[in-house]
Amino acid sequence: MIADAVACRHDKDMALGYKGCMPNAILHPRARPAPSRPRRRAVRFAALLLAALPLLQGCGEREAPIVPPEYSEKRLPGAAPVLRFGVHPLHNPNRLFELYGPIVDAVNRAIPDAELRLEASRDYADFERKLRERELDLALPNPYQTLKAVRHGYRIIGKVKGDEDFRGIILTRAKSAPGSVRELRGKTLACPARTALAACMMPLLYLNELGLDVRRDLTVMEVGSQESSILNVARGLTDAAATWPPPWRAFQRAYPELAATLSVRWETEPLPNNGLVAREDLPEELGARIVEQLVRLDGNDAGRSLLQAAEIAGFEPANQATYAPLTTFLERYETRLGALPE
Repeated sequence: MIADAVACRHDKDMALGYKGCMPNAILHPRARPAPSRPRRRAVRFAALLLAALPLLQGCGEREAPIVPPEYSEKRLPGAAPVLRFGVHPLHNPNRLFELYGPIVDAVNRAIPDAELRLEASRDYADFERKLRERELDLALPNPYQTLKAVRHGYRIIGKVKGDEDFRGIILTRAKSAPGSVRELRGKTLACPARTALAACMMPLLYLNELGLDVRRDLTVMEVGSQESSILNVARGLTDAAATWPPPWRAFQRAYPELAATLSVRWETEPLPNNGLVAREDLPEELGARIVEQLVRLDGNDAGRSLLQAAEIAGFEPANQATYAPLTTFLERYETRLGALPE
């Protein structure tokens, strides 16, 4: 390698017009005379040969590609298929598992030939991506996401009961509650996501129909979850917040002191509640049995306790015709506010 370095320097010096190789031109008085040109060539060739030897030894042999290990869940032959069941971000993931996990467990005990596996999502965008890419076998989306899921290859098989609870509410701080919607001009409104039907779309249309230009005079802050929306107005980060009754009731129980500083200033009219959808390749018979078990939950004390903890009135069968009122709402939304959020 030293010989190579000298040779490279020599070639460079010659190209620049120097008459000799600079390292050999500056010699210590006690240094030996430089070896003759044939000897220098021999040393240079030997160095090159040694450096290339490992490459020559590998000629004709291809290195085996590195294949990363594959990890998969080990399942016994004949084990029940796992069905991914996603619930839209009503709560943070930990809270979602706490509330909906026991409901899923109850269904699994009643249907031993299938295993529902509850799945949370980081936020609305993540949940909607899973529906769009058909990753989930079953899902509990909001009504707007329910109709969008049909376009992505899902069918509506049920819904949550209690449509009177599916309405938007707008929270403000109790000490500074605006007298009219026009007082929200130039203000900020927190919401989980633009596609949150009860907690964003319905409140925005409501405010617009009461005279507020929500596209020009209101700044909408998407904060990712229902709880975050409420916390934003409670902590003074926004002037108002949009949500809907179940997470507001849960917030009141979890943070009574903070909740006492807020008031429900406006409420919208209700729409059909959250839907239950199944991917179109899920056997209809299996989907019907899952709906049947969910419907039966409010028929006994144990089931009602699970539903009450999750802020659910119960489940009931449904199909696409059930959501006809939502189609009318979406037409009004497009007429007044433009394109539907994606």
